[in-house]
Amino acid sequence: MPPRTIPGSSGRPRPLRLLGDPALTGPCQEVTAFDGELARLVEDMYATMYAADGVGLAANQIGVPLRVFVYDCPDDEDRRHLGHLVNPRLVEVDGPVVRGPEGCLSVPGIEAGTPRHDHTVVTGFSVTGEPRTVTGTGFFARCLQHECDHLDGGLYVDRLTGLRRRRALRAAAKAPWAATAAASGR
Repeated sequence: MPPRTIPGSSGRPRPLRLLGDPALTGPCQEVTAFDGELARLVEDMYATMYAADGVGLAANQIGVPLRVFVYDCPDDEDRRHLGHLVNPRLVEVDGPVVRGPEGCLSVPGIEAGTPRHDHTVVTGFSVTGEPRTVTGTGFFARCLQHECDHLDGGLYVDRLTGLRRRRALRAAAKAPWAATAAASGR
């Protein structure tokens, strides 16, 4: 068996889009070409996620409006889940709704207790077009739901209500990156 490469090792980190950037607010398009360009995108996404110390990253977070996300995320039993999904669809969310800490690479440094279901099933494809089904529980289920939200144009702060939402948005407005994001038009 040939040696496997480490995901992202041939990719290059790309700039992250931050809260307020229009790239984060619209639904992403279906991938239609499973080619070398898609493989390069996935490698760049892994490299970007690792450079930013994240556990998941959606393509629109680097300004590419395609339905793709990558992940390297533990579940509540500390089992590692590593992979990517192209054209993912959230097909099942069930189990208790748990309010747990959630953050986002596009809202750096800000976490808030966000309600998510404890069990998730997502279907999609590999970078080469093979069908995949990914099941997650606990923190990994949270990650899968979070990334699917991104591809539909949503952020975790959109799921917050009341005081939690006001606090998160106030903190984002005062964050050091907020001025940079506003100045760059993002």
